[in-house]
Amino acid sequence: MNSKDIREDIKATLKLFGLRPTKARILVCEVLMKAGCPVSHGELQADERLKEINRVTLYRTLNALVEAGLVHKVLGVDSCWYFCLHETDQPGCPGDHPHFYCLECGRMECLKECRLPFIEVPRGYHVEGKQLLVYGICSKCQNNFS
Repeated sequence: MNSKDIREDIKATLKLFGLRPTKARILVCEVLMKAGCPVSHGELQADERLKEINRVTLYRTLNALVEAGLVHKVLGVDSCWYFCLHETDQPGCPGDHPHFYCLECGRMECLKECRLPFIEVPRGYHVEGKQLLVYGICSKCQNNFS
């Protein structure tokens, strides 16, 4: 699929989620899609494709994408928020899988094959979200130590 087709798909998805397909939203979704893993605001801001988008616009864009349910965010052990575009056809996403954070290289990834446990809360409570972060050394960094 070429870049033009990807952008058209992103535009259609944004509309499906009730969002106007602005240039910033399209570009952020494209960068997140190509990253394929959760990335921090700083990593997004440093991406050459997003150089035209100022920091405040990037924050607002990410917040709109999260509120619409197109992107999920996870708090890393480094106290930074990481953002990830999720597959819209996956049930339970964004809150139904844990994430792994590598203490060596700082990369975070979705553990899509794993599911979070069901947590029963007391009557009258309303759950807004859940997350589980597993951290350690990824296989790539582990191989570098060998």
